[in-house]
Amino acid sequence: MTDKIEKVSVIVSKGSLEGIYPALIMANGARAEGIEANLFFTFFGLDAVHKAKHEHIKLATVGNPGLHLATWAGGLPGMSAVMTHHLARKMDDLDIPPIPEFVELIADTGAGLYACQASVDLFGLSKEDFVDQVRDIITVGEFYDLAAGGQIIFT
Repeated sequence: MTDKIEKVSVIVSKGSLEGIYPALIMANGARAEGIEANLFFTFFGLDAVHKAKHEHIKLATVGNPGLHLATWAGGLPGMSAVMTHHLARKMDDLDIPPIPEFVELIADTGAGLYACQASVDLFGLSKEDFVDQVRDIITVGEFYDLAAGGQIIFT
């Protein structure tokens, strides 16, 4: 018999659709199973909760091996926009909400959303730059305290 996981902390470090959605899906799934979940947004993952950027997240097409495109093809003008639109339509067909709505939904389940202090400082941001669902800006040490006793997932 395996022990039931009681807490997960998900680190979101990428600011692309394929970097953000796995974290949101993992946190949402944890909450659906009654597992405590916290999301720690760092580096470009901050875009997922940045008021000016969270509605404009794109799919990374250059150097993305999952797309099976030649690097030069991924860099063609408009390719990222076309692929992002295509993926967004497919996700909408599956009732997967857009990032701003998904973030709000996860926060409403009781999951904690936190911004990384070092990344916030690096990019010259403040709490006012983030959506209301971000509980706080915390240090890495505070994140480890929050994650103590649980699983840490890095997406």
